[in-house]
Amino acid sequence: MTPVAVIAHRKKTLGGGLAELRALLTREGCHHLLWYEVPKSRKAPKKVRRAVREGAGLIFVWGGDGMVQRCVDALAGSDVPVAILPAGTANLLARNLDIPADLPRAVHIGLNGARRRLDLGRLNGEHFAVMAGAGLDGKMIHDADRALKDRAGPLAYVWTSLRHVGDQPTRVRVTVDGRPWFDGDATCVLLGNVGMITGGIQAFDDARPDDGRLDVGVATATGALQWARTVTRMAVGRSDNSPFVELTRARKVRVRCEAPMRYELDGGSRGTARRLKARVVPGAVTVCVPEPAGQDPPVR
Repeated sequence: MTPVAVIAHRKKTLGGGLAELRALLTREGCHHLLWYEVPKSRKAPKKVRRAVREGAGLIFVWGGDGMVQRCVDALAGSDVPVAILPAGTANLLARNLDIPADLPRAVHIGLNGARRRLDLGRLNGEHFAVMAGAGLDGKMIHDADRALKDRAGPLAYVWTSLRHVGDQPTRVRVTVDGRPWFDGDATCVLLGNVGMITGGIQAFDDARPDDGRLDVGVATATGALQWARTVTRMAVGRSDNSPFVELTRARKVRVRCEAPMRYELDGGSRGTARRLKARVVPGAVTVCVPEPAGQDPPVR
């Protein structure tokens, strides 16, 4: 039997924990398990590559968006499907793909759901599945350390973003597919593979993770009032109706910043940079997703 691999961030929790996960997989007939637990997400890629070498036909990833990002970065270009077990804080990829934070149901989707080939973004040499951001977004992620996320959950991102709504903008130049697109002061640059961000807000209303494009957004809002107007417009309307947001789509993106901007990938802080070089990688990874409505059999 082809082995099934589990790569788990041992500090993350979901349902009855890893003991319940093992019991569920065993009950479903997965007796040849490759089981790896890591204390930090950056330890995961080595385990992913080992699982592939040992013949894993399916890899369950237990953790949040940062853990998933590390794993799909290692799997980019592989045919081995990924099953997400959303045990993190925001779980944005799982939410965008309608994968529930319910352990038995998520396991069922991994074993019996549909297989969907998705694009990835690649920024400064590293793949991402959800979004990459610089400026306010990068600062928010950097400040929301693990202790704060453990205490506050998704509210950690709200609190840390409030610290930076008054920060001064930075001059940025954005080139999309080789053509100048934006040149001016900005407080945030986002590159999206999916549309929904924290709080269920659609940052990119028309984004699809399998359309061969990255969605690109620049925010020029400064101060609490302009940011409140921007977020409200995203929540109750469309992002492209905001006077403080400019959107486009592209296969390749280059961002040049007058001053270094802090940036992040899928909820993981990556330091600061004056230049960001991104592109879409079409059909880079296979992810287990729910069957279309009416086709998914009940969980046993």
